[in-house]
Amino acid sequence: MHPMHPMHCQCPTCVLPAIVHPTKCCVNHTCQNYVVPHIHPQHTTTVNHEFFAHQHYYPQTQSVVNEVTHQHFNAGPGPVPGGFPGPFPGAAPGGFPGPRPFFR
Repeated sequence: MHPMHPMHCQCPTCVLPAIVHPTKCCVNHTCQNYVVPHIHPQHTTTVNHEFFAHQHYYPQTQSVVNEVTHQHFNAGPGPVPGGFPGPFPGAAPGGFPGPRPFFR
């Protein structure tokens, strides 16, 4: 490749005038003209550069969980706190029949 044609040149190829060399004369004084084509092969490679910028995102969400635990106790017979009237209809003497009902 000619030094004046760097590989990264994006210019179109120009055709220059042909170089004509002096005619060679023979000893017998006949004259013969020769055309000598000068072929200078040239190859141009176009390199297309592609750049991928990979951008990574990390979106984050948040949540709140409230855990509530309830534990019920069978306090057995006796007065109900808070002045709740008792005994209840159908209650056995001194307590409740079966499991005690729950109040909130």
